[in-house]
Amino acid sequence: MFNGIAGGGAEDLPQLQSTMRAIELACSYIQINTNPAAAEATILSLHQSPQPYKACRFILENSQVASARFQAAAAIKEAAIREWSFLSTEDKGGLISFCLGYVIQHANSSDAYVFSKVSSVAAQLMKRGWLEFTPAEKEVFFYQINQAILGSRGLDVQFIGIHFLESLVSEFSPSTSSAMSLPREFHENCRKSLEQNYLKTFYSWAQDAALSVTNKIVESNSDVPEVKVCNAALRLMHQILNWEFRYSKGGTKGSINVFSDGMRSDTASSRKTECVIVQPGASWCDVLLSSSHVGWLINLYSSLRQKFAFEGYWLDCPVAVSARKLIVQLCSLAGEVFPSNNAQMREQHLLLLLSGVLPWIDPPDVISKEIEEGRSGSEMIDGCRALLSIATVTTAVDFDRLLRSIRPFGTLTLLSLLMGEVVKVLLANSNDKETWSYEARDILLDTWTTLLASMDGSGGNAWLPPEGMHAAASLFSLIAESELKLASASATTDEDDADCLASVSAMDERLGSYALIARAAVDATVPFLTKLFSDRVARLHQGRGTVDPTETLEEVYSLLLIIGHVLADEGEGETALVPDALQTHFVDVVEAGNHPVVLLSSSIVKFAEQCLDANMRSSIFSPRLMEAVIWFLARWSFTYLMLVEDCNLGSNQLQSLPSRACLFTFFNEHNQGKFVLDIIVRISLTSLMSYPGEKDLQELTCHQLLHALVRRRNICFHLLSLDSWRNLANAFANDKSLFLLNGVSQRSLAQTLVLSAYGMRSSDASNQYVKDLMAHMTSSLVDLANNSDLKNLAQQPDIIMLVSCVLERLRGAASATEPRTQRAIYEMGLSVMNPVLRLLEVYKHESAVIYLLLKFVVDWVDGQISYLEAHETAGVVNFCMSLLQIYSSHNIGKISLSLSSTLLNEAKTEKYKDLRALLQLLSHLCSKDMVDFSSDSIETQSTNISQVVFFGLHIITPLITLELLKYPKLCFDYFSLISHMLEVYPETLAQLNSDAFNHVLTTVDFGLHQQDVDIVTMCLRALKALASYHYKETKAGNTGLGSHASGQTDPNGVFHEGILSRFLRKLLQFLLFEDYSTDLVSTAADALFPLILCEPNLYQGLGNELIEKQGW
Repeated sequence: MFNGIAGGGAEDLPQLQSTMRAIELACSYIQINTNPAAAEATILSLHQSPQPYKACRFILENSQVASARFQAAAAIKEAAIREWSFLSTEDKGGLISFCLGYVIQHANSSDAYVFSKVSSVAAQLMKRGWLEFTPAEKEVFFYQINQAILGSRGLDVQFIGIHFLESLVSEFSPSTSSAMSLPREFHENCRKSLEQNYLKTFYSWAQDAALSVTNKIVESNSDVPEVKVCNAALRLMHQILNWEFRYSKGGTKGSINVFSDGMRSDTASSRKTECVIVQPGASWCDVLLSSSHVGWLINLYSSLRQKFAFEGYWLDCPVAVSARKLIVQLCSLAGEVFPSNNAQMREQHLLLLLSGVLPWIDPPDVISKEIEEGRSGSEMIDGCRALLSIATVTTAVDFDRLLRSIRPFGTLTLLSLLMGEVVKVLLANSNDKETWSYEARDILLDTWTTLLASMDGSGGNAWLPPEGMHAAASLFSLIAESELKLASASATTDEDDADCLASVSAMDERLGSYALIARAAVDATVPFLTKLFSDRVARLHQGRGTVDPTETLEEVYSLLLIIGHVLADEGEGETALVPDALQTHFVDVVEAGNHPVVLLSSSIVKFAEQCLDANMRSSIFSPRLMEAVIWFLARWSFTYLMLVEDCNLGSNQLQSLPSRACLFTFFNEHNQGKFVLDIIVRISLTSLMSYPGEKDLQELTCHQLLHALVRRRNICFHLLSLDSWRNLANAFANDKSLFLLNGVSQRSLAQTLVLSAYGMRSSDASNQYVKDLMAHMTSSLVDLANNSDLKNLAQQPDIIMLVSCVLERLRGAASATEPRTQRAIYEMGLSVMNPVLRLLEVYKHESAVIYLLLKFVVDWVDGQISYLEAHETAGVVNFCMSLLQIYSSHNIGKISLSLSSTLLNEAKTEKYKDLRALLQLLSHLCSKDMVDFSSDSIETQSTNISQVVFFGLHIITPLITLELLKYPKLCFDYFSLISHMLEVYPETLAQLNSDAFNHVLTTVDFGLHQQDVDIVTMCLRALKALASYHYKETKAGNTGLGSHASGQTDPNGVFHEGILSRFLRKLLQFLLFEDYSTDLVSTAADALFPLILCEPNLYQGLGNELIEKQGW
């Protein structure tokens, strides 16, 4: 193509025209899908040409084909970014000026996407030179833009000026910026400069542009061209307020002080609705607050709304949508933009916005009816978003107070009425998922969550005002009744309704929000729930045998989910606390049996106990209802059962409350706790034994309920004294029906039973308990392996199922290893070593069994290796060596290229699982060097471990392809092992043969170019260890990596660099010319230093080569 930037002379014209025709033709071919490869190559040649600016400019100014002009603009951008460092200052400025001039000159063009692209190119080039241009040079560009925005050159040019600022702000925002192959610091410095020096100015320009056309819009009776400009200005203002402010003068992102208690950010992660808090700093006060800007915006929207009140389409037209978005955004204004000593200004600002938003949402019933009759629901939804934004920057008390100055009730009452209306609409249209009410419900629930979440954990000091409590109680009653009606209706519908047929946890998020509303008024809601539950249970008993109970059962199911969320939090991964609201209320209660929470809990436990009766079970307790029962008992027991006084205290000020003492003592070990615990264990055994094939129910029982019981040590002491627990352990060991549980449940149940051994009074007793529990499992595996007809017997389906079941149980027990039970689990694994090896040979064609065998060994070694003495470690290492040899000898894990694509994918998946298990096994063996509780020296152990890992690498490395490394988990495990091996046993890698060694280093090279920072870090650590080892060894007179490090000449006479030389080149290329996280700089430097020490001459040559290129 043609060089240069300025327009070409007459002698260039034929070539320019030829280029233009070629690009036009290529674009037309792509549109009609004719020879697309050649067309794409033609366009690519333009993009990749050195300095194609004259040709691109000629195409933009002369071509009649819009797509050709688009490609020319894209080529300018790519070439300029690529060649920026070689362009003169005049050329850089000339490119930007040309792009700006082009969009202004063609402002009235109908090809919007072309001028949008050129505008975007101008913005990208301006950012690329941002840190180079002087303030005066920037001023030249912005003067041109400001003149356009002022409107003196017409509405089209005014719109173009605003649109360019949109492109510029987007380009400077980290989330929408274009890649430029520049460090993150460049982008951050550009962002800081724009935010501190220009963003506020852009906002003011947008304000002025909107003001300049407002009167014409309001006075006109039809759509006028000014609307386009106004919409663009409003959109730009919204975009600027959506900026993540960090550097604004007078304020920082962390400086939030809204009303007396400040803004909360603790609930943002639990919300479905995005709400961006606007914190631009004190310097923005004059633009946003002191200039009557908010009042103008509210009046503009109100005037247009009133004017077009009978035009149904208007609510969804662009200018109306943009105005509402900006109003909603201003509702979340926070931080130092409000002077710290002027709380009244904050309240007036929010009250003004709330007054403007009220007509969108109030009265709720009237507006809802209009929407049902055909009016757009977008305004109502934006009104809900405005309430959420206000809630995000206020406390519940301040939120409620806002409306009282203009209405006889508080904002919480309005929120309750609005939510209540939405719930009614949802109930009436329960089969229609596309209604506005679903979105409105989610937004309003987020609003309640935002207001109430911090109060729920505040120690009970922050209560809602009485009117707010009444509003919350009324709303929760309506919600609960509507949920019961939906549940009842779901019993008679054949539709696959997700809300009705979902699993126990499917509605968890929504029910969590309902629970917060209930806890805001527990004095009313807990007795209300008790009455609802008692009524449904009574109805079940009254109609038993005569009335179809399905509808009532669905209502009970729904109630159990709601009550479970109200009474207890999830507690996953942490100690569950009784919600503060339930501890601080009911202050008049002095007897534990009369506490509303105790009454509600007891009624549910008594109802659940009825499932132990076979007749009741067959008539009432369906598998679906049992799921809800088990889920509730798991959640409830972890929060209330046998509370330890120093664990579940909540806030200090709560400890002296009499009502709290009643709540905490009723279900403790000295009162009803042990009795309830026995009921729960018997219910668990019933759900496992009496509901065969109910996978979800069994998984809930094993993984949630039973596991919740053994998570607290004090409960374990009582569990082992119960006949019901002994019955469960005996059924686990001997009852064939429990062998029908799926693998996950088998593993979880074994883990739970072994963990309960902590309840034994001594370590010897705990070990004996585990031995007795697992004896049947180990003996069955030993007997099977010793059977003389094992090869034929092992292929029978029932034997395969038995082996799989036993292995899952052994794996579950192994994963429950603790110091008290370590010896018993070690002996359990020791007793099945030979059977495992025997079964590995027999089941070489059963990939599922092979995987279970490997995973058991992995989990067992992981739990045992750090406790073993030297001779025990040697035995485990020898066992692992034998396992690897058998796995290798039978070619397990290799893939036949003759397989069909489907079978090949399945084989890859199985291979991936096996290889990952083997990698984990080798990694666990290596961990002995880092964590070792044995009393012996580890020198001998290290030798044995390095040998088995060395052998393992020989087996694994040929099987791990670059394709398999695209599996993230396998990739992480592989590089974790390689990094550790090279840091601890570098000599092991040096002993690999040439093919295996090169394969490992090829994967390291692959890992260096991954997106995951952790993977790249591990590869860099591996390189550092490898180079350091070679340098130290050679300095000591040894060979180090030997032939691997020295260059070699192949039979064709071609010289190949050594591995260290190759990685020195790659690492320098990586550091100097590729995009990477700054978090990698330190680790990369650590890897680079020993590589330089190993290859100083090459490093000097590369440095000289780089300097020469830069000079050119």
